[in-house]
Amino acid sequence: MTDVRARHSRPRRRLTSVKRATPSGRIRRDMAKEYIEQKDGNYYLAGTRISLDSIVQAFLRGESPETICQNFELLRLEEVYGAIAYYLANQPDVDAYLTRQSGKWAEGKRTAQPLPADLRKRLTRARDELHTPRRT
Repeated sequence: MTDVRARHSRPRRRLTSVKRATPSGRIRRDMAKEYIEQKDGNYYLAGTRISLDSIVQAFLRGESPETICQNFELLRLEEVYGAIAYYLANQPDVDAYLTRQSGKWAEGKRTAQPLPADLRKRLTRARDELHTPRRT
């Protein structure tokens, strides 16, 4: 017996260009964009320092692309959707990458040296000053 899904499924194709007519009737070609780039073994949204990890974690928490876009003011909605599409298209690889990243964070946290007491006090004081209303 033949698997119905195999018989009716279409092969996946990557969209490389789309022809569109402009108001003048000329046809222009839009090339597919790359939304994710790899730098130093990590994944980032192209042209930014925003990690794919951040977008995927927000998506997995149930945040909508619009909410993610509001939380990352530098990003356009198109870029957020592009990152999510990249994740969904490469989910096993990205999930393995995220697992490795979690391990690195946990190891860094375990081996991190505590801040010197005087530096901790100065940082706490500076944070408190930032959150204290100023008198005019």
